[in-house]
Amino acid sequence: MHAPEVYDYAIVRVVPRVEREEFINAGVILSCQRTGFLQAAIALDETRLLAMDPQADIDTVRRHLAAIVAICAGEEGCGPIARLPYRQRFHWLTARRSAIIQTSPVHTGRCIDAAAALEHIMGRMVRPLP
Repeated sequence: MHAPEVYDYAIVRVVPRVEREEFINAGVILSCQRTGFLQAAIALDETRLLAMDPQADIDTVRRHLAAIVAICAGEEGCGPIARLPYRQRFHWLTARRSAIIQTSPVHTGRCIDAAAALEHIMGRMVRPLP
C-alpha cells in the first residue's frame, strides 16, 4: 500500500453575471505535485446555469470549460499556457480573476489515488445531490 500523497484542488465555478457574484460549481482541478498529476473534470449543469441567467452563452461557457481540461492535459494547440510545467499550469488556472469562469481558493487534501480523489470531490462538490 502506498503512503497518502498531498494534493491541491480548486472548484471551477461559472459566474454568469460577475456583478451579482452568483455561481454554480462546474468542475474540479486537482494537482498532486509529487506524482505529477494534473487533471480537471467538468460537469456543467446547463439547466441550473440557465435558471440563474437565461441569457447565459452556453457555447462560450462550454468552450472555456473544455479549455481548462485541455490545458491541464497539456494538449497541443492550447497555446503557451499548456506548455508550462504542470504546477505552473495549475497556478495559472487557479489564479484569482473576475470573469465568467473562476475558481475557488485552493484547498489541500491527502489521498492514495489522485484520480479517485478527483472523482470523489466531483461527487461531493459539483454533481447534483442524490
